Amino acid sequence: MSLSLLPCATIWLALFAAAALVWHRPQHGLSLILAALGYAGALAFGKLEPVALAPLALLAAAAWGVSPARPLAVRIAAHAVFAALAIALSLHLVPGFHNPLVIAPTRFTPDAVPFTMYLNLDKPLIGLWLLWVLPWVAPDVSLSRALRTGAVAAVATAAACLAGALAFGMVGWAPKWPASGWLWLVNNLLLVTLAEEALFRGYVQGGLTRALHAFTWGPWAALAIGAVLFGAAHAAGGWQWIVLGTVAGIGYGLAWRRGGLLASALAHAGLNVVHFGLFTYPMLGAAR
Repeated sequence: MSLSLLPCATIWLALFAAAALVWHRPQHGLSLILAALGYAGALAFGKLEPVALAPLALLAAAAWGVSPARPLAVRIAAHAVFAALAIALSLHLVPGFHNPLVIAPTRFTPDAVPFTMYLNLDKPLIGLWLLWVLPWVAPDVSLSRALRTGAVAAVATAAACLAGALAFGMVGWAPKWPASGWLWLVNNLLLVTLAEEALFRGYVQGGLTRALHAFTWGPWAALAIGAVLFGAAHAAGGWQWIVLGTVAGIGYGLAWRRGGLLASALAHAGLNVVHFGLFTYPMLGAAR
């Protein structure tokens, strides 16, 4: 489905802008307005069916329910609703979302598995909701510290994971930058890393860190659980992807502890960019 059509392009400009602004807490109101306009446009132009309004309403109810002013039982139930929705949205199990295909199955190098990309309307809701509703998923850290930490973590995590991928025979050296790479980059920077890092580092690791703060081992257990769950989320690719995803999760988790959510998102995006631009993407065909 082409994004050359003005209505579709407008929808995504609004959502990209909402995702960019959500990182700056004073701009959360504008981010919410832009996202609402984007999803309203998606509904008006058939990218979103009315049935998808049900999960949106549940997210709104969960936002009300997780407030510290609510009784404990209500807060627990609201978090359970969000967690269930986050899983369903991540796996694209919620009906009514028509995510446009923007990169048809393409081999970026002759030996690579064909790559397909959709611009997802469902998964970004996870990251947006978390930053709008739960400020603690993105701890206050100075921008300079977040940038330094993110850069160091990106280099270290990319080195570890791509060395592992080479050792497993999953990728090869393949420098490239296809024309579709720019759309891939915008999507990765603004939507993919936002959703995944807000969920696994901000919500899972951050939430467990808060819950286990009384124990000296608590922050390390929180980091490990977040990393293992992130690795498990890559199970569709095989055990190698689980291992590498867990290693990456450790790197991103360390970045979150030191430099906050922006640092972990930068580390995540950095690894993805190095993988995309310099190595077989997404993997060698023979590695399947």
